[in-house]
Amino acid sequence: MGRHDFFWFNIMTREIIRTTLAPAPVGPYNQAIAAAGPMVFVAGQIALDPQTGAIVGGNDVAQQTEQVLANLNAILAASGATCKDVVKTTVFLKDMNDFSAMNAVYAKYFAEDSAPARACVEVARLPKDVLVEIDCIAVLGSA
Repeated sequence: MGRHDFFWFNIMTREIIRTTLAPAPVGPYNQAIAAAGPMVFVAGQIALDPQTGAIVGGNDVAQQTEQVLANLNAILAASGATCKDVVKTTVFLKDMNDFSAMNAVYAKYFAEDSAPARACVEVARLPKDVLVEIDCIAVLGSA
């Protein structure tokens, strides 16, 4: 077969994986998501206003998380995806004590019964000294 002799199968699936043999999720995420199809890898987003380039939310992690998720949603929409197509997120927090406030906002975007798999870590420093950064992977047309 030549370099361009291939078939593209437009197979898109998203299946939530749950087992009682591992701890149940304690928030808006799932243990795992099995996914196949065209994927979108969204770079980590911080609380930048896309019009001004200024940081939104000051020292309020909830306000920053709102802007971060608005930025993610805009990028997902540009790719033809929505939050329902997201299969994996990584949340980076400057201070793990901000987890509850971040999680409350995050839960507005991702319903517990269909939320993506998630990791959350505390880091020493984030770009522009923001409080939160989130990246994600979505499977187009999986919802």
